[in-house]
Amino acid sequence: MPTNPFIDIGHFLSAMTGDYLSLGNWRYLILALFWALLFASIAVALRNWQEDSEQRTGRHLGIWLVRVLVGCMWFQGMLWKLPLPLSGGLQYWTEQESTNAAFEFHRSFMKDVVLPNMSIFGPIVFVAELAFAGSMMLGLAVRLLGVLAIAYVLQLWLGLYGNSSEWPWTYMFLAMLMFLFTLDGAGRSLGLDAWLRRQIPAVRDGKGLIGRFFHMAG
Repeated sequence: MPTNPFIDIGHFLSAMTGDYLSLGNWRYLILALFWALLFASIAVALRNWQEDSEQRTGRHLGIWLVRVLVGCMWFQGMLWKLPLPLSGGLQYWTEQESTNAAFEFHRSFMKDVVLPNMSIFGPIVFVAELAFAGSMMLGLAVRLLGVLAIAYVLQLWLGLYGNSSEWPWTYMFLAMLMFLFTLDGAGRSLGLDAWLRRQIPAVRDGKGLIGRFFHMAG
């Protein structure tokens, strides 16, 4: 059946994509999590908009919109990596890295370390992409998670560099976008990072362990 972006978006928002359907009844819980993140993102943006006149600009609104969309991308990419108990898709692409990575040490690491321990690495990958999605959608600790996402994407860039079906620039573009989010502190645009800096003095001033952490992370 022919599809278009509007049909695909509708399927994603209602858990009717192939990745969702492959999860069985788990898809309803995952869908509820997505909608919770989306509504929370909108609520945080509205609160910032109401409380801080400096947030009421097209620039902040634009950064928020792009950040949330990238968060949705991370969430959608996470779906087929749900370890129940092991993602076949993740297994396949890890095998591709073990033969297509740009450097021999990378291929050896994927083959000798990662593949034999997918029961450990699979959940780590799933949680990492969920964390990236949540961070981008909520605007929380965007600088910290952005740095981790850059490293994650660059690993994919090099790991699949020799795969003829992949375009290396795809991963480089994503890494550059995450770099801009990190550089700009995109969570300070209608995100939780902005709200924490405004409402929690310890975060704004970088005082105390937790305050310093969120001050640097956001």
